[in-house]
Amino acid sequence: MKSRLIGGIAALLLAVVGTALLVIYVKGADARALQGAEPVEVLVVQERVPAGTPVDELSDFLQAEAIPQSAVPEDSLNTLDGQDGKITAADLMPGEQLLAARLVAPEQFSPGTVPVPEGLEEVTILLAPERMLAGRLKAGDLVGVHISGELVEEAPPNDRLPGEMIGFKEYSNLNFQNVLVTAVQQAAPQTEDSANGEDEGVAMPNGSAFVTLALNDFNAGRVIFGAEFGAIWLTKETDTSEEGNPPVITIPEVVK
Repeated sequence: MKSRLIGGIAALLLAVVGTALLVIYVKGADARALQGAEPVEVLVVQERVPAGTPVDELSDFLQAEAIPQSAVPEDSLNTLDGQDGKITAADLMPGEQLLAARLVAPEQFSPGTVPVPEGLEEVTILLAPERMLAGRLKAGDLVGVHISGELVEEAPPNDRLPGEMIGFKEYSNLNFQNVLVTAVQQAAPQTEDSANGEDEGVAMPNGSAFVTLALNDFNAGRVIFGAEFGAIWLTKETDTSEEGNPPVITIPEVVK
């Protein structure tokens, strides 16, 4: 009986000692693997970080780790110092190193694109900030498209000369509702290099942006016509926005 007990205790001790030795060996192997590889410390993502996350919220998602220098890109970061005010330009996934290129100024942020619904096509228009919710639109939003312009009033048929016009009437009309925004592209702020022509990026005035909409071919043509000969404003719609058929707005409707 005693011999069995002693044997069991010995086996348990051997198992504990063996496990400890294995752990020590594995840690030693990790250290040996890094020897001669010039390990450097970098920030590694621990949890998924959504695109658009401010830098001041990143600390909880990052951990400093030693990585062989040969596996570290040139723009890999080991600190968030100097990155104040920036946000993540794309989703960050667990295990990836934090790269400087992944952090951009908010005005440079583009949340990507969304698929075009079947049967529709894309059309892009250039809009100033006030015509697109001060630049707050993003891919996936639904918008109303308002087109403004001038209508030419003709003289009554019995009184006019050939081609005679009697004046213009300004108007604004909600042409479409629930239009999908598939992409928003905003230019970076102008720098000294871009002012000298050294920057090949798209130059757009005063924070304007290219907004891409998904429409059928006929309605895409109407938007193009409005951009060419009138003006376009976008309104952002929500799940509770009313969908109706408002009249064309002219001066009499405004001053009622």
